[in-house]
Amino acid sequence: MRMTLIAAAGATLLAGAASAQAPSTERPRSQPPASSQEAPANAPTITSVKVVEIDELPEATRAQVNQLVATRTADELEKLRQAVEKAPAVKSAVEAKGLSARDVVLAQVSNEGELTIVARKAG
Repeated sequence: MRMTLIAAAGATLLAGAASAQAPSTERPRSQPPASSQEAPANAPTITSVKVVEIDELPEATRAQVNQLVATRTADELEKLRQAVEKAPAVKSAVEAKGLSARDVVLAQVSNEGELTIVARKAG
């Protein structure tokens, strides 16, 4: 199976897709958005979450992931990890693999709504 992984631009895609699962809360129109990382209008709804440890990936895919991770800033990585922490379904899936948000290095949402989280055990 060929898997192409791309880095989410910051945590916007993950945060947006994860919030699509959360119950919507209505806010008064006069109140500004709570965050500048609101879901893009065209963000797919997450239908499933798959967590993969980087060592489980085929060598070519692992190299591609490592290359993408190397280009990310510490701020981008932190935003991604915060988004994982704030999304209960995503956080649970990560923890079910014995990992934490600190281990997450990459996230991708497919057009079909499958969220793939790639993690590397810290330490």
